[in-house]
Amino acid sequence: MIPTTRWKFPEPDTDTETMLREELGIQALTSRILVNRHIVNTDQAGKFFSPALADLHSPFLMRDMSKGVERVIQAIHRNEPLIVYGDYDADGITATVCLVKFLREIHPGVSYYIPDRLSEGYGLNREAVDHIRSRGIRIIITVDCGITDHEAIDYARSQGIETIILDHHKVPDTLPRAAAVINPQRSDCTFPFKYMAAVGIVFNFLIALRGSLRTAGFWSRKPYPNLRDYLDLVTIGTLGDISPLLDENRIFVKAGMELINEGKRPGIRALKDRAPFSQSGPIDATDVSFYLVPRINAAGRLGSTEDAVRLLLTEDPLEAARLAERLDGFNRERQEIERDILEDILHRIRLDQTVRERGFLVFASEKWHPGVIGIVASKLVDRFYRPAILISLREGIGKGSGRSIEEFNLYDGLKKSCEPLLLGYGGHRYAAGISIRQEDIDELASTLNRAILETMDPSEFIPRTTIDAECRLEEIGPELMEDFSRLSPFGNANPEPVLCTREIRVKSPVVLKNNHLRMQIHDRETSHGSIWFRKAHLFSHISIDGRLDIAFTPQMNHWNGVSSIQLKMRDAAVS
Repeated sequence: MIPTTRWKFPEPDTDTETMLREELGIQALTSRILVNRHIVNTDQAGKFFSPALADLHSPFLMRDMSKGVERVIQAIHRNEPLIVYGDYDADGITATVCLVKFLREIHPGVSYYIPDRLSEGYGLNREAVDHIRSRGIRIIITVDCGITDHEAIDYARSQGIETIILDHHKVPDTLPRAAAVINPQRSDCTFPFKYMAAVGIVFNFLIALRGSLRTAGFWSRKPYPNLRDYLDLVTIGTLGDISPLLDENRIFVKAGMELINEGKRPGIRALKDRAPFSQSGPIDATDVSFYLVPRINAAGRLGSTEDAVRLLLTEDPLEAARLAERLDGFNRERQEIERDILEDILHRIRLDQTVRERGFLVFASEKWHPGVIGIVASKLVDRFYRPAILISLREGIGKGSGRSIEEFNLYDGLKKSCEPLLLGYGGHRYAAGISIRQEDIDELASTLNRAILETMDPSEFIPRTTIDAECRLEEIGPELMEDFSRLSPFGNANPEPVLCTREIRVKSPVVLKNNHLRMQIHDRETSHGSIWFRKAHLFSHISIDGRLDIAFTPQMNHWNGVSSIQLKMRDAAVS
Protein backbone atom coordinates (compact mmCIF):
# COMPACT_ATOMS: atom_id res chain seq x y z
CA MET A 1 0.00 0.00 0.00
CA ILE A 2 1.01 3.60 -0.47
CA PRO A 3 2.13 5.76 1.20
CA THR A 4 4.67 3.54 2.93
CA THR A 5 5.83 6.22 5.42
CA ARG A 6 4.58 9.22 7.40
CA TRP A 7 5.44 12.51 5.73
CA LYS A 8 6.87 15.22 7.94
CA PHE A 9 7.20 18.86 6.88
CA PRO A 10 9.56 21.15 8.87
CA GLU A 11 8.25 24.54 9.90
CA PRO A 12 9.35 27.17 7.35
CA ASP A 13 11.31 30.30 8.29
CA THR A 14 10.43 32.53 5.35
CA ASP A 15 12.41 35.57 6.51
CA THR A 16 15.67 33.65 6.84
CA GLU A 17 15.01 31.78 3.59
CA THR A 18 14.48 35.06 1.74
CA MET A 19 17.66 36.57 3.22
CA LEU A 20 19.78 33.58 2.18
CA ARG A 21 18.27 33.50 -1.30
CA GLU A 22 18.95 37.17 -1.91
CA GLU A 23 22.39 37.30 -0.29
CA LEU A 24 23.71 34.10 -1.90
CA GLY A 25 21.88 34.19 -5.23
CA ILE A 26 20.52 30.67 -4.80
CA GLN A 27 17.23 29.00 -5.66
CA ALA A 28 14.31 29.35 -3.23
CA LEU A 29 14.24 25.60 -2.70
CA THR A 30 17.95 25.62 -1.84
CA SER A 31 17.53 28.34 0.79
CA ARG A 32 14.77 26.33 2.45
CA ILE A 33 16.96 23.24 2.53
CA LEU A 34 19.79 25.24 4.16
CA VAL A 35 17.43 26.47 6.88
CA ASN A 36 16.23 22.90 7.42
CA ARG A 37 19.91 22.04 8.02
CA HIS A 38 20.07 24.84 10.65
CA ILE A 39 22.21 27.05 8.40
CA VAL A 40 20.76 30.48 9.05
CA ASN A 41 23.40 33.05 8.05
CA THR A 42 25.69 33.69 5.10
CA ASP A 43 28.88 32.83 7.00
CA GLN A 44 27.55 29.36 7.86
CA ALA A 45 26.30 28.93 4.30
CA GLY A 46 29.65 29.95 2.84
CA LYS A 47 31.52 27.35 4.89
CA PHE A 48 28.87 24.74 4.09
CA PHE A 49 29.07 25.36 0.34
CA SER A 50 32.87 25.59 0.32
CA PRO A 51 34.35 23.41 3.08
CA ALA A 52 38.09 24.05 3.23
CA LEU A 53 40.97 22.31 4.98
CA ALA A 54 42.04 25.73 6.29
CA ASP A 55 38.90 25.70 8.47
CA LEU A 56 39.94 22.60 10.42
CA HIS A 57 40.31 23.18 14.16
CA SER A 58 43.69 22.99 15.83
CA PRO A 59 44.27 19.35 16.79
CA PHE A 60 46.04 20.53 19.94
CA LEU A 61 42.65 21.52 21.34
CA MET A 62 42.14 17.80 21.96
CA ARG A 63 43.02 16.77 25.48
CA ASP A 64 46.27 14.75 25.65
CA MET A 65 47.15 15.46 22.00
CA SER A 66 50.46 17.03 23.01
CA LYS A 67 51.25 14.09 25.30
CA GLY A 68 50.59 11.54 22.58
CA VAL A 69 52.55 13.43 19.93
CA GLU A 70 55.53 13.99 22.22
CA ARG A 71 55.69 10.30 23.13
CA VAL A 72 55.65 9.23 19.47
CA ILE A 73 58.37 11.78 18.59
CA GLN A 74 60.43 10.43 21.47
CA ALA A 75 59.99 6.89 20.09
CA ILE A 76 61.10 8.06 16.63
CA HIS A 77 64.27 9.67 18.01
CA ARG A 78 65.04 6.63 20.18
CA ASN A 79 64.23 4.21 17.35
CA GLU A 80 61.70 2.42 19.57
CA PRO A 81 59.32 0.04 17.77
CA LEU A 82 55.62 1.01 17.71
CA ILE A 83 52.52 -1.02 16.98
CA VAL A 84 49.16 0.33 15.81
CA TYR A 85 46.30 -1.71 17.29
CA GLY A 86 43.13 -1.26 15.25
CA ASP A 87 39.64 -2.59 14.70
CA TYR A 88 38.14 -4.81 12.02
CA ASP A 89 35.59 -2.44 10.44
CA ALA A 90 36.10 0.17 7.72
CA ASP A 91 36.76 2.94 10.25
CA GLY A 92 39.28 0.91 12.21
CA ILE A 93 40.99 -0.41 9.07
CA THR A 94 41.36 3.01 7.41
CA ALA A 95 42.50 4.56 10.70
CA THR A 96 45.15 1.85 11.02
CA VAL A 97 46.30 2.30 7.42
CA CYS A 98 46.57 6.11 7.75
CA LEU A 99 48.71 5.94 10.87
CA VAL A 100 50.89 3.05 9.70
CA LYS A 101 51.47 4.56 6.26
CA PHE A 102 52.49 7.95 7.67
CA LEU A 103 54.74 6.54 10.41
CA ARG A 104 56.49 4.08 8.10
CA GLU A 105 57.64 6.97 5.94
CA ILE A 106 59.66 8.32 8.87
CA HIS A 107 60.22 5.40 11.25
CA PRO A 108 61.25 1.84 10.35
CA GLY A 109 59.87 0.08 13.43
CA VAL A 110 56.13 0.37 12.79
CA SER A 111 53.79 -2.63 12.63
CA TYR A 112 50.06 -3.18 13.11
CA TYR A 113 47.71 -5.64 14.78
CA ILE A 114 43.98 -6.06 14.23
CA PRO A 115 42.22 -8.63 16.43
CA ASP A 116 40.25 -11.47 14.85
CA ARG A 117 36.55 -10.69 15.08
CA LEU A 118 35.48 -14.22 15.99
CA SER A 119 38.30 -15.52 18.20
CA GLU A 120 39.34 -12.27 19.94
CA GLY A 121 36.46 -9.85 19.60
CA TYR A 122 36.60 -6.08 19.86
CA GLY A 123 39.32 -4.12 21.61
CA LEU A 124 42.66 -4.75 23.27
CA ASN A 125 43.05 -8.10 25.05
CA ARG A 126 45.66 -9.77 27.28
CA GLU A 127 46.64 -12.41 24.72
CA ALA A 128 47.39 -9.71 22.15
CA VAL A 129 49.42 -7.81 24.74
CA ASP A 130 51.48 -10.96 25.40
CA HIS A 131 52.09 -11.38 21.67
CA ILE A 132 53.14 -7.73 21.33
CA ARG A 133 55.48 -7.98 24.36
CA SER A 134 57.12 -11.10 22.90
CA ARG A 135 58.11 -9.02 19.87
CA GLY A 136 59.91 -6.49 22.05
CA ILE A 137 57.40 -3.70 21.44
CA ARG A 138 56.76 -1.31 24.32
CA ILE A 139 54.36 1.24 22.78
CA ILE A 140 50.83 0.46 21.57
CA ILE A 141 48.72 3.05 19.77
CA THR A 142 45.08 1.94 19.79
CA VAL A 143 42.81 3.33 17.08
CA ASP A 144 39.00 2.96 17.11
CA CYS A 145 39.27 1.11 20.43
CA GLY A 146 40.90 1.37 23.83
CA ILE A 147 38.65 3.80 25.69
CA THR A 148 36.94 0.96 27.64
CA ASP A 149 39.85 -1.49 27.73
CA HIS A 150 40.93 -0.74 31.31
CA GLU A 151 41.96 -4.28 32.23
CA ALA A 152 44.07 -4.90 29.12
CA ILE A 153 45.74 -1.48 29.39
CA ASP A 154 46.55 -2.06 33.08
CA TYR A 155 47.99 -5.45 32.16
CA ALA A 156 50.09 -3.86 29.42
CA ARG A 157 51.42 -1.34 31.99
CA SER A 158 52.38 -4.19 34.30
CA GLN A 159 54.40 -5.64 31.40
CA GLY A 160 56.22 -2.36 30.77
CA ILE A 161 54.10 -1.35 27.75
CA GLU A 162 52.72 2.18 27.30
CA THR A 163 49.45 2.82 25.49
CA ILE A 164 48.31 5.84 23.49
CA ILE A 165 44.57 5.80 22.82
CA LEU A 166 42.99 7.37 19.72
CA ASP A 167 39.30 6.57 20.06
CA HIS A 168 35.91 8.16 19.42
CA HIS A 169 33.54 5.91 21.35
CA LYS A 170 31.55 6.91 24.42
CA VAL A 171 33.89 7.73 27.30
CA PRO A 172 33.39 5.74 30.53
CA ASP A 173 33.24 7.40 33.93
CA THR A 174 36.87 6.43 34.59
CA LEU A 175 39.56 6.83 31.95
CA PRO A 176 42.06 4.03 31.26
CA ARG A 177 45.52 4.58 32.74
CA ALA A 178 47.23 5.22 29.41
CA ALA A 179 50.09 7.52 28.48
CA ALA A 180 47.60 9.61 26.47
CA VAL A 181 43.83 9.32 26.02
CA ILE A 182 42.81 11.28 22.92
CA ASN A 183 39.05 11.31 22.45
CA PRO A 184 37.06 14.48 21.71
CA GLN A 185 34.12 13.11 23.70
CA ARG A 186 36.06 13.49 26.94
CA SER A 187 34.22 15.96 29.18
CA ASP A 188 37.47 17.87 29.73
CA CYS A 189 38.28 18.10 26.00
CA THR A 190 37.88 21.56 24.44
CA PHE A 191 37.94 20.40 20.81
CA PRO A 192 34.84 22.04 19.26
CA PHE A 193 33.63 19.06 17.20
CA LYS A 194 32.89 15.86 19.07
CA TYR A 195 31.61 13.44 16.44
CA MET A 196 34.49 12.33 14.26
CA ALA A 197 35.14 8.74 13.30
CA ALA A 198 38.36 7.22 14.61
CA VAL A 199 40.04 7.86 11.27
CA GLY A 200 39.27 11.58 11.66
CA ILE A 201 40.96 11.61 15.06
CA VAL A 202 43.97 9.83 13.53
CA PHE A 203 44.09 12.48 10.80
CA ASN A 204 44.15 15.22 13.47
CA PHE A 205 46.93 13.32 15.24
CA LEU A 206 48.93 13.30 12.00
CA ILE A 207 48.44 17.06 11.58
CA ALA A 208 49.74 17.61 15.11
CA LEU A 209 52.64 15.15 14.68
CA ARG A 210 53.70 16.58 11.32
CA GLY A 211 53.59 20.15 12.67
CA SER A 212 55.56 19.30 15.81
CA LEU A 213 58.22 17.52 13.77
CA ARG A 214 58.43 20.53 11.47
CA THR A 215 58.98 22.86 14.43
CA ALA A 216 61.80 20.58 15.55
CA GLY A 217 63.43 20.76 12.09
CA PHE A 218 62.72 17.13 11.28
CA TRP A 219 61.68 17.79 7.66
CA SER A 220 64.74 19.86 6.73
CA ARG A 221 66.21 16.91 4.80
CA LYS A 222 63.02 14.96 4.13
CA PRO A 223 60.05 15.66 1.84
CA TYR A 224 57.28 17.41 3.76
CA PRO A 225 54.25 15.07 3.59
CA ASN A 226 51.00 16.31 2.06
CA LEU A 227 48.29 15.04 4.38
CA ARG A 228 45.59 15.79 1.82
CA ASP A 229 46.70 12.56 0.13
CA TYR A 230 45.23 10.63 3.08
CA LEU A 231 41.72 12.05 2.79
CA ASP A 232 40.43 9.29 0.50
CA LEU A 233 41.05 6.88 3.40
CA VAL A 234 39.57 9.32 5.91
CA THR A 235 36.46 9.61 3.74
CA ILE A 236 35.90 5.85 3.55
CA GLY A 237 36.29 5.46 7.32
CA THR A 238 34.04 8.44 8.08
CA LEU A 239 31.28 7.20 5.79
CA GLY A 240 31.73 3.65 6.99
CA ASP A 241 31.16 4.79 10.57
CA ILE A 242 28.05 6.77 9.48
CA SER A 243 29.50 9.84 11.18
CA PRO A 244 27.56 13.12 10.81
CA LEU A 245 28.73 15.02 7.73
CA LEU A 246 29.12 18.29 9.57
CA ASP A 247 32.05 20.49 10.54
CA GLU A 248 35.36 18.59 10.18
CA ASN A 249 33.71 15.48 8.71
CA ARG A 250 32.18 17.52 5.89
CA ILE A 251 35.60 19.04 5.12
CA PHE A 252 37.22 15.58 5.09
CA VAL A 253 34.62 13.98 2.84
CA LYS A 254 34.32 16.87 0.39
CA ALA A 255 38.07 16.77 -0.31
CA GLY A 256 38.28 12.99 -0.03
CA MET A 257 35.62 12.34 -2.67
CA GLU A 258 37.76 14.27 -5.16
CA LEU A 259 40.69 11.94 -4.40
CA ILE A 260 38.54 8.82 -4.67
CA ASN A 261 37.33 9.90 -8.11
CA GLU A 262 40.90 10.71 -9.17
CA GLY A 263 41.72 7.08 -8.38
CA LYS A 264 45.37 7.56 -7.41
CA ARG A 265 45.43 4.92 -4.66
CA PRO A 266 45.76 1.48 -6.33
CA GLY A 267 43.69 -0.31 -3.71
CA ILE A 268 40.70 2.03 -3.95
CA ARG A 269 40.94 2.05 -7.74
CA ALA A 270 40.86 -1.76 -7.81
CA LEU A 271 37.91 -1.82 -5.44
CA LYS A 272 36.00 0.62 -7.66
CA ASP A 273 36.67 -1.59 -10.69
CA ARG A 274 34.77 -4.43 -9.00
CA ALA A 275 31.81 -2.44 -7.69
CA PRO A 276 28.59 -2.49 -9.76
CA PHE A 277 27.86 1.22 -9.56
CA SER A 278 24.34 2.14 -10.64
CA GLN A 279 25.56 4.67 -13.19
CA SER A 280 28.67 5.81 -15.01
CA GLY A 281 30.60 8.98 -14.27
CA PRO A 282 31.97 10.24 -10.93
CA ILE A 283 30.85 8.38 -7.82
CA ASP A 284 29.46 10.13 -4.75
CA ALA A 285 29.41 9.54 -1.00
CA THR A 286 26.37 7.29 -1.30
CA ASP A 287 28.23 5.06 -3.75
CA VAL A 288 31.16 4.81 -1.34
CA SER A 289 28.79 3.82 1.48
CA PHE A 290 26.92 1.21 -0.56
CA TYR A 291 29.69 -0.28 -2.72
CA LEU A 292 33.17 0.34 -1.29
CA VAL A 293 32.62 0.27 2.48
CA PRO A 294 30.83 -3.13 2.49
CA ARG A 295 33.71 -4.74 0.60
CA ILE A 296 36.23 -3.45 3.13
CA ASN A 297 33.99 -4.50 6.01
CA ALA A 298 33.53 -7.95 4.48
CA ALA A 299 37.21 -8.72 5.15
CA GLY A 300 36.67 -8.34 8.88
CA ARG A 301 33.29 -10.06 8.87
CA LEU A 302 34.13 -13.23 6.94
CA GLY A 303 37.74 -13.17 5.83
CA SER A 304 40.94 -11.60 7.06
CA THR A 305 41.35 -7.91 7.80
CA GLU A 306 44.92 -8.41 6.64
CA ASP A 307 43.60 -8.48 3.06
CA ALA A 308 41.87 -5.11 3.52
CA VAL A 309 44.87 -3.46 5.21
CA ARG A 310 47.27 -4.70 2.52
CA LEU A 311 44.87 -3.58 -0.20
CA LEU A 312 44.90 -0.01 1.10
CA LEU A 313 48.65 0.02 1.79
CA THR A 314 49.91 -1.47 -1.47
CA GLU A 315 51.33 0.59 -4.33
CA ASP A 316 51.31 -2.43 -6.68
CA PRO A 317 48.27 -2.44 -9.05
CA LEU A 318 48.51 -6.21 -9.61
CA GLU A 319 48.49 -6.97 -5.89
CA ALA A 320 45.64 -4.49 -5.46
CA ALA A 321 43.59 -6.23 -8.16
CA ARG A 322 44.12 -9.64 -6.54
CA LEU A 323 43.19 -8.40 -3.06
CA ALA A 324 40.15 -6.47 -4.33
CA GLU A 325 38.92 -9.67 -5.99
CA ARG A 326 39.22 -11.51 -2.66
CA LEU A 327 37.27 -8.80 -0.84
CA ASP A 328 34.60 -8.87 -3.53
CA GLY A 329 34.27 -12.62 -3.01
CA PHE A 330 33.92 -12.15 0.75
CA ASN A 331 31.23 -9.55 0.10
CA ARG A 332 29.21 -11.90 -2.11
CA GLU A 333 29.44 -14.58 0.57
CA ARG A 334 28.36 -12.03 3.17
CA GLN A 335 25.28 -11.12 1.12
CA GLU A 336 24.20 -14.77 0.88
CA ILE A 337 24.57 -15.35 4.62
CA GLU A 338 22.74 -12.11 5.32
CA ARG A 339 19.79 -13.13 3.11
CA ASP A 340 19.48 -16.46 4.94
CA ILE A 341 19.44 -14.79 8.38
CA LEU A 342 16.88 -12.20 7.29
CA GLU A 343 14.59 -14.87 5.82
CA ASP A 344 14.87 -16.87 9.07
CA ILE A 345 13.72 -13.85 11.09
CA LEU A 346 10.92 -12.90 8.68
CA HIS A 347 9.69 -16.50 8.84
CA ARG A 348 9.53 -16.25 12.64
CA ILE A 349 7.59 -13.01 12.38
CA ARG A 350 5.11 -14.55 9.94
CA LEU A 351 4.50 -17.45 12.35
CA ASP A 352 4.15 -15.21 15.40
CA GLN A 353 2.15 -12.07 14.67
CA THR A 354 2.59 -10.87 18.27
CA VAL A 355 6.15 -9.94 17.28
CA ARG A 356 4.73 -6.98 15.36
CA GLU A 357 3.25 -5.65 18.61
CA ARG A 358 6.68 -5.37 20.21
CA GLY A 359 8.45 -2.05 20.42
CA PHE A 360 11.90 -3.65 20.39
CA LEU A 361 12.91 -6.65 18.29
CA VAL A 362 15.31 -9.18 19.85
CA PHE A 363 16.16 -12.46 18.13
CA ALA A 364 18.85 -15.07 18.75
CA SER A 365 20.17 -18.20 17.05
CA GLU A 366 23.09 -20.60 17.17
CA LYS A 367 23.07 -20.74 13.37
CA TRP A 368 23.86 -17.09 12.67
CA HIS A 369 27.28 -15.78 11.72
CA PRO A 370 28.23 -13.04 14.21
CA GLY A 371 29.99 -11.05 11.52
CA VAL A 372 26.83 -10.07 9.63
CA ILE A 373 24.08 -9.78 12.23
CA GLY A 374 24.59 -6.02 12.54
CA ILE A 375 23.73 -5.56 8.88
CA VAL A 376 20.57 -7.65 9.24
CA ALA A 377 19.60 -5.66 12.35
CA SER A 378 19.80 -2.51 10.19
CA LYS A 379 17.49 -4.10 7.62
CA LEU A 380 14.95 -4.94 10.32
CA VAL A 381 15.03 -1.35 11.57
CA ASP A 382 14.45 -0.10 8.01
CA ARG A 383 11.57 -2.51 7.45
CA PHE A 384 9.72 -2.30 10.79
CA TYR A 385 10.97 1.01 12.24
CA ARG A 386 11.82 -0.54 15.59
CA PRO A 387 15.18 -0.94 17.33
CA ALA A 388 16.58 -4.43 16.88
CA ILE A 389 19.27 -6.58 18.49
CA LEU A 390 20.34 -9.85 16.89
CA ILE A 391 22.37 -12.33 18.94
CA SER A 392 24.67 -15.08 17.69
CA LEU A 393 24.94 -17.90 20.25
CA ARG A 394 27.98 -20.06 20.94
CA GLU A 395 28.17 -22.43 23.92
CA GLY A 396 25.63 -20.51 25.98
CA ILE A 397 27.11 -17.06 25.34
CA GLY A 398 25.58 -14.59 22.90
CA LYS A 399 27.34 -11.88 20.97
CA GLY A 400 24.80 -9.33 19.81
CA SER A 401 24.68 -6.38 17.48
CA GLY A 402 21.98 -3.73 17.72
CA ARG A 403 20.67 -0.83 15.63
CA SER A 404 18.18 1.83 16.64
CA ILE A 405 15.84 4.58 15.46
CA GLU A 406 15.97 8.33 15.97
CA GLU A 407 13.68 8.31 18.99
CA PHE A 408 15.60 5.77 21.10
CA ASN A 409 19.20 6.10 22.31
CA LEU A 410 20.38 2.49 22.22
CA TYR A 411 23.55 2.94 24.26
CA ASP A 412 21.73 4.85 27.02
CA GLY A 413 18.91 2.28 26.99
CA LEU A 414 21.38 -0.53 27.56
CA LYS A 415 23.23 1.41 30.26
CA LYS A 416 20.15 2.51 32.21
CA SER A 417 17.97 -0.58 31.93
CA CYS A 418 20.05 -3.62 31.02
CA GLU A 419 23.55 -3.28 32.47
CA PRO A 420 23.06 -6.02 35.14
CA LEU A 421 22.03 -8.49 32.42
CA LEU A 422 25.03 -7.91 30.16
CA LEU A 423 28.53 -9.35 30.27
CA GLY A 424 29.70 -6.36 28.26
CA TYR A 425 28.45 -3.67 25.91
CA GLY A 426 29.54 -0.60 23.97
CA GLY A 427 28.52 1.68 21.16
CA HIS A 428 26.53 4.86 20.70
CA ARG A 429 23.04 6.21 20.07
CA TYR A 430 22.27 4.26 16.90
CA ALA A 431 24.45 1.14 17.15
CA ALA A 432 25.78 -1.07 19.91
CA GLY A 433 27.40 -4.42 20.55
CA ILE A 434 26.66 -6.65 23.54
CA SER A 435 27.65 -9.96 25.10
CA ILE A 436 25.11 -11.84 27.21
CA ARG A 437 24.36 -15.26 28.72
CA GLN A 438 21.80 -17.22 26.73
CA GLU A 439 19.46 -17.58 29.71
CA ASP A 440 19.23 -13.77 30.09
CA ILE A 441 18.12 -13.00 26.54
CA ASP A 442 14.37 -13.21 27.20
CA GLU A 443 14.66 -10.80 30.12
CA LEU A 444 16.76 -8.47 27.97
CA ALA A 445 14.02 -8.45 25.32
CA SER A 446 11.30 -7.72 27.91
CA THR A 447 13.34 -4.98 29.57
CA LEU A 448 14.14 -3.19 26.30
CA ASN A 449 10.53 -3.53 25.16
CA ARG A 450 9.32 -1.83 28.35
CA ALA A 451 11.98 0.86 28.03
CA ILE A 452 10.97 1.92 24.54
CA LEU A 453 7.23 1.75 25.20
CA GLU A 454 7.78 4.22 28.03
CA THR A 455 9.01 6.76 25.47
CA MET A 456 6.99 5.91 22.34
CA ASP A 457 3.43 4.94 21.50
CA PRO A 458 3.08 1.83 19.26
CA SER A 459 1.34 4.00 16.66
CA GLU A 460 4.65 5.84 16.16
CA PHE A 461 6.50 2.78 14.86
CA ILE A 462 6.11 3.91 11.26
CA PRO A 463 9.06 5.15 9.19
CA ARG A 464 9.14 8.87 8.48
CA THR A 465 9.97 10.75 5.33
CA THR A 466 11.03 14.31 6.07
CA ILE A 467 10.08 16.58 3.18
CA ASP A 468 12.35 19.59 2.75
CA ALA A 469 9.99 21.52 0.50
CA GLU A 470 6.99 21.31 -1.83
CA CYS A 471 7.50 22.31 -5.45
CA ARG A 472 6.39 21.88 -9.05
CA LEU A 473 8.40 19.79 -11.47
CA GLU A 474 9.06 22.88 -13.58
CA GLU A 475 11.23 24.25 -10.75
CA ILE A 476 13.66 21.35 -11.11
CA GLY A 477 16.18 22.42 -13.70
CA PRO A 478 19.93 22.91 -14.22
CA GLU A 479 20.20 25.81 -11.75
CA LEU A 480 18.65 23.81 -8.93
CA MET A 481 20.79 20.78 -9.70
CA GLU A 482 23.90 22.97 -9.59
CA ASP A 483 22.83 24.18 -6.13
CA PHE A 484 22.24 20.61 -5.02
CA SER A 485 25.75 19.61 -6.07
CA ARG A 486 27.04 22.29 -3.69
CA LEU A 487 24.94 20.82 -0.87
CA SER A 488 26.74 17.48 -1.22
CA PRO A 489 28.28 15.28 0.12
CA PHE A 490 25.16 13.72 1.57
CA GLY A 491 24.95 11.35 4.49
CA ASN A 492 24.22 11.32 8.21
CA ALA A 493 23.06 14.78 9.44
CA ASN A 494 23.05 16.06 5.85
CA PRO A 495 20.64 13.74 4.06
CA GLU A 496 19.80 14.03 0.39
CA PRO A 497 17.12 16.72 -0.04
CA VAL A 498 13.60 15.35 -0.38
CA LEU A 499 11.00 17.32 -2.32
CA CYS A 500 7.29 16.82 -2.74
CA THR A 501 5.10 17.45 -5.78
CA ARG A 502 1.30 17.15 -5.73
CA GLU A 503 -1.10 15.71 -8.28
CA ILE A 504 1.32 14.36 -10.84
CA ARG A 505 0.51 11.80 -13.52
CA VAL A 506 2.42 8.57 -14.08
CA LYS A 507 3.16 7.10 -17.49
CA SER A 508 4.98 3.97 -18.61
CA PRO A 509 5.61 2.20 -15.28
CA VAL A 510 8.07 -0.66 -15.83
CA VAL A 511 9.53 -3.24 -13.45
CA LEU A 512 13.30 -3.53 -13.89
CA LYS A 513 15.70 -6.19 -12.70
CA ASN A 514 16.54 -6.19 -8.99
CA ASN A 515 12.89 -5.24 -8.30
CA HIS A 516 13.26 -1.57 -9.24
CA LEU A 517 10.33 0.43 -10.58
CA ARG A 518 10.82 2.95 -13.39
CA MET A 519 8.18 5.55 -14.28
CA GLN A 520 7.78 8.72 -16.28
CA ILE A 521 6.46 11.56 -14.10
CA HIS A 522 4.35 14.33 -15.67
CA ASP A 523 3.32 17.67 -14.16
CA ARG A 524 1.68 20.16 -16.53
CA GLU A 525 4.20 20.67 -19.34
CA THR A 526 7.17 19.13 -17.50
CA SER A 527 8.24 15.49 -17.47
CA HIS A 528 11.10 13.62 -15.77
CA GLY A 529 12.09 9.99 -15.55
CA SER A 530 12.08 8.34 -12.12
CA ILE A 531 13.47 5.27 -10.40
CA TRP A 532 12.05 3.65 -7.25
CA PHE A 533 14.58 1.20 -5.88
CA ARG A 534 13.36 -2.22 -4.71
CA LYS A 535 9.69 -1.21 -4.91
CA ALA A 536 8.47 -3.41 -7.77
CA HIS A 537 5.82 -4.84 -5.40
CA LEU A 538 4.07 -1.44 -5.50
CA PHE A 539 3.52 -1.69 -9.26
CA SER A 540 -0.15 -2.66 -8.83
CA HIS A 541 -0.78 0.37 -6.62
CA ILE A 542 0.39 2.84 -9.27
CA SER A 543 -2.59 4.11 -11.25
CA ILE A 544 -1.77 5.54 -14.66
CA ASP A 545 -5.05 7.43 -14.83
CA GLY A 546 -5.08 8.63 -11.21
CA ARG A 547 -3.16 11.47 -9.58
CA LEU A 548 -0.36 10.96 -7.09
CA ASP A 549 1.55 13.06 -4.60
CA ILE A 550 5.20 12.00 -4.69
CA ALA A 551 8.24 12.47 -2.46
CA PHE A 552 11.58 12.27 -4.26
CA THR A 553 15.16 13.42 -4.53
CA PRO A 554 16.15 14.95 -7.88
CA GLN A 555 19.52 13.79 -9.11
CA MET A 556 21.64 13.81 -12.24
CA ASN A 557 21.67 10.45 -14.00
CA HIS A 558 24.81 9.77 -16.04
CA TRP A 559 24.62 6.87 -18.46
CA ASN A 560 26.43 6.13 -21.71
CA GLY A 561 27.73 9.66 -21.91
CA VAL A 562 24.27 11.23 -21.52
CA SER A 563 23.21 13.23 -18.44
CA SER A 564 19.60 13.86 -17.47
CA ILE A 565 17.56 14.79 -14.42
CA GLN A 566 16.06 11.76 -12.69
CA LEU A 567 13.74 11.61 -9.69
CA LYS A 568 14.81 9.08 -7.07
CA MET A 569 11.48 8.14 -5.54
CA ARG A 570 11.04 8.09 -1.77
CA ASP A 571 7.28 7.58 -1.42
CA ALA A 572 3.94 8.19 -3.10
CA ALA A 573 0.34 8.73 -2.01
CA VAL A 574 -2.96 9.01 -3.80
CA SER A 575 -3.71 12.72 -4.18
